[in-house]
Amino acid sequence: MLSKLTTMNILAWIVLGLIAGAIAKAIYPGHQGGGILGTILLGIIGAFVGGSLGVFFTTGTLSLAAPGLSITGIIVAVLGAIVAVFLWNLLTRRSAA
Repeated sequence: MLSKLTTMNILAWIVLGLIAGAIAKAIYPGHQGGGILGTILLGIIGAFVGGSLGVFFTTGTLSLAAPGLSITGIIVAVLGAIVAVFLWNLLTRRSAA
């Protein structure tokens, strides 16, 4: 069974992923498909990418990290989600051609 804290963390990640993914898709030019589930997944991936890069630039060590559900965390997650959307577009464009 998941503890209450773990369940709240999972819900926070879903909310952060939805917010970050939606903002990243709105900022990034062009059409990105995937629906709400794709938006959440790209946002969560973006949060991990952004959090890991943030840790790398501040400490100089590379570790898998994620920001919290705060204004700074959302900004970092959105930046990471923009990178994730860019990479996803590169992968899908190449496979479609």
